[in-house]
Amino acid sequence: MTIADSGFMMENGASCLPHTPEEEKRIIDELARKSEANVKEGNLFYVVSNRWYSSWKKYVEQGTGERLNDEWYSESQQMDLLSSKIVARPGPIDNSDIVVNESEGNDLQLHRMLVEERDYVLVSQEVWDKLSDWYKGGPALPRKLISQGDVHKNLMVEVYPLCLKFIDSRDNSQTVIRLSKKASVQELYEKVCTLRGIEQQKARIWDYFNMQKHTLLDASNQTLEQLNLQMDQEILLQVQVDGNHSSQFSMDSTGNELALVPIEPSRSSMTIAGGPTLSNGHSMDYSYNLPQGSALSSSASADTDDKCYVYNPMKKGDRGGLAGLQNLGNTCFMNSSIQCLVHTPPLVEYFLQDYSDEINTENPLGMHGELALAFGELLRKLWSSGRTTIAPRAFKGKLARFAPQFSGYNQHDSQELLAFLLDGLHEDLNRVKNKPYIETKDSDGRPDEEVADECWKNHRARNDSLIVDVCQGQYKSTLVCPVCSKISITFDPFMYLSLPLPSTVTRSMTVTVVYGDGRGLPMPYTLTLIKDRCIKDLIAALGTACCLKSDESLMLAEVYEHRIYRYLDNLSEPLSSIKNDDRIVAYRYSKEEAAFKTRLEIIYRWQEKSTSDSLKGQRKLFGTPLVAYLGEDKLNGVDIDRAVSRILSPLKRAVKLNSIKENGLVSEGIDEASNSHNSRPMDNIELEETSSGELSFHLFLADERGSSCKPIEKYMPISSGKPIKIFLDWTNQEDEVYDASYLKDLPEVHKNGFTAKKTRQEAISLFTCLEAFLKEEPLGPDDMWYCPKCKEHRQATKKLDLWMLPEVLVFHLKRFSYSRYSKNKLDTLVTFPIHNLDLSQYVMNKDGKPHLYELYAISNHYGGLGGGHYTAYAKLIDENRWYHFDDSHVSPVNETDIKTSAAYVLFYRRVKSGQKIGEAESSGTHMES
Repeated sequence: MTIADSGFMMENGASCLPHTPEEEKRIIDELARKSEANVKEGNLFYVVSNRWYSSWKKYVEQGTGERLNDEWYSESQQMDLLSSKIVARPGPIDNSDIVVNESEGNDLQLHRMLVEERDYVLVSQEVWDKLSDWYKGGPALPRKLISQGDVHKNLMVEVYPLCLKFIDSRDNSQTVIRLSKKASVQELYEKVCTLRGIEQQKARIWDYFNMQKHTLLDASNQTLEQLNLQMDQEILLQVQVDGNHSSQFSMDSTGNELALVPIEPSRSSMTIAGGPTLSNGHSMDYSYNLPQGSALSSSASADTDDKCYVYNPMKKGDRGGLAGLQNLGNTCFMNSSIQCLVHTPPLVEYFLQDYSDEINTENPLGMHGELALAFGELLRKLWSSGRTTIAPRAFKGKLARFAPQFSGYNQHDSQELLAFLLDGLHEDLNRVKNKPYIETKDSDGRPDEEVADECWKNHRARNDSLIVDVCQGQYKSTLVCPVCSKISITFDPFMYLSLPLPSTVTRSMTVTVVYGDGRGLPMPYTLTLIKDRCIKDLIAALGTACCLKSDESLMLAEVYEHRIYRYLDNLSEPLSSIKNDDRIVAYRYSKEEAAFKTRLEIIYRWQEKSTSDSLKGQRKLFGTPLVAYLGEDKLNGVDIDRAVSRILSPLKRAVKLNSIKENGLVSEGIDEASNSHNSRPMDNIELEETSSGELSFHLFLADERGSSCKPIEKYMPISSGKPIKIFLDWTNQEDEVYDASYLKDLPEVHKNGFTAKKTRQEAISLFTCLEAFLKEEPLGPDDMWYCPKCKEHRQATKKLDLWMLPEVLVFHLKRFSYSRYSKNKLDTLVTFPIHNLDLSQYVMNKDGKPHLYELYAISNHYGGLGGGHYTAYAKLIDENRWYHFDDSHVSPVNETDIKTSAAYVLFYRRVKSGQKIGEAESSGTHMES
């Protein structure tokens, strides 16, 4: 029986539960593994409140690694050791905190904007059945696994079905219905007609987006997803008037039965031309003239739902490029990126021309040209609609088909969308129809110019598009093997630069240094480090503080409840993984000793005095565990005993040995054992032998989990080469010879006080971020490099250098950080130049091209993780003025106001020779007034 079970006993001593926490966890884990092995479209998953699920996880995971063997511990001892960690069994499953209203029967609605793993978790049907059998409760929230995407299939649980508001034109009544995005139009008709009690042949349903009829929905197998229907939008029901001809339908309140009709694509070759010609000479509206049945023609008619701008012609004085984008439900991330791209001069010039000859419909890495066409159509609308807001439904529909990760109505990352768009546009516009195979060559000591030129030519042989022409640069990557010093140099293309934000916020940390070889007393050190540094930086600062010698090393460990909880051996692990209330120990060794394979952990137990018979013999853990390294190939009890004596030697008290002769000590005189850091290891002082008649200390060998144990005898063989854990029972004899106070009261990393001041983050410059990006640093443990000389994966050092810069240079400021330990957003103010961004000193290739840039757009993020809001600042090409694009709202803004801590992605354009800084270059997009 485990400690966790002990709190759930009936009065007669029998367990009242069907399973122990460990058994529950094992059963659920096994069911989850089986479910993952049989994942397929249509499977049911259940939404469970993370509040309840977390309490269940704590219950079943308590005592992990702490299971105790009944052979050596009584039940009361087991309860006592981990009593502070007992977690009660949770009550019935409770999903009430994530459900809006439970009065709708089985059609339960979840709160909007819930985030997986924060607000809810998804469990398979098998797991749900078992949990609900054990715990009851609910309500049950089943959701189907659906497949999304045309090119890249992606299975996802449809947590939020499509919510539609259908309006009955006969009485203008509104009813909310919910259907899967994968439901067909036929299923929509069946549901609507059933609710209204009408015959299907008498019904017409219209896409009624923005209270305007866009497309008549034919009862077919076409899915609601393919029709680009949006969450919470209206659909209009018209019913045939009784007694009239079948073509007579009741009108809606406006009487516009045929406000818009679908456009039938013609069967001629594809062109991007036609439509009304505006005053600047560019055709802003165009139709798709595609072969019937082609991938492009099949989607053309579905892409006409955003054409509201046709009915809002530009007025005299209107300027192109000032149209807002309607938020379709958490699509501000998409709107922000789009506004930055559609105000990129080379893209505007390109997509306002006829680019049909460059559409690559056969590229397997692309989207059959559909993404480029959808983006081009949206750009033309934004530049031809004056100030009329555009609803980018067709574009969002394409996005969901080709990038399912952006489907749905959750908030996403504008930079991730930008990366997808740039890459997708490149592949759709790639002029290379058949990519040749090119074998990469090692630099082999050749001049950088030769290798860089070769790599760029090879890249252009496979990638040739507007995006490569305008947005791609090249950097030099140097890897050095830490073992054989092999140097590998490559020149790789880049589309944007993701820059880290070096923190200026400091953190105070207290760490106790303990000698692992018994050379000195434990000593705490308080250090001040930059908050976003890693374990490597902590060790370096600690080494300086404790005057670590060149032949010594430090090993960090976290101590929890007098045991070593974990070793901090991942040097790249962020300091954020160490919490203020943690207790950290640094064990100090000679490097020669630390190379030994056998690590010995010593855990201390104290037998408490008690007058109660029921509590006699109880042992409590106390103090800081000590760690030593043993070099012997074959170990026995004597070796362990000597190691313990050696590591405890600095703790010896200065005592008169004659006074404790009666306790079995054989030496006479005074032991003047020094407690200084430079004290020399003392010879072992023999204490009274234990009842076994063998060793000086009461030692017990524990298993790998530090639980079950057995007494160590003098010549008992002990396996070497792997960690050894032992318990040392601290008695009055040890307490008289050793001062245990040095092992107690291990300080926390940081003790918060009422007078502590909160450190503020200082502003940093864009150049500081760029220098941090270019700084040499070791690869992470998950990014090991295969050294061709060693024939092994190595944690090499990596150095990046800029070699060639593109015309349009995009900087992504890495404000969001995600790790297994924390999620965080940095609101650091990054100061960046609007004009005169001179990068000459950072570019290695002196090709004579100017490296002077001017800012023209910014994608901003306001708020924190799991939400927030995106906007954009963009400079209008032909009037040298900045505007703020906040979804539908567009307003002028002063140039002095665009530098904020919300700046997330910065867009720069190279200043051409002879062009004055701040002078706009005409791209042929000027609108006459």
